[in-house]
Amino acid sequence: MSFADKARNKAEEAAGAAKEAYGRVSHDERIRTDGAAQRSEAKAKQAGEHVKDAGRDVKDVFKA
Repeated sequence: MSFADKARNKAEEAAGAAKEAYGRVSHDERIRTDGAAQRSEAKAKQAGEHVKDAGRDVKDVFKA
């Protein structure tokens, strides 16, 4: 996983968390749920990157 992908996913996760918190404070359920969805999507992308890294690691073990 490249550093840029990791940073982009973390930034998206932070933006979603901020949006979710703003929605909670302002009692706007739509903004809160949009933020939660954005945060969850970023976490899923991050997990996908970890799976790709694990696959590369396994491939490298069998290559050696």
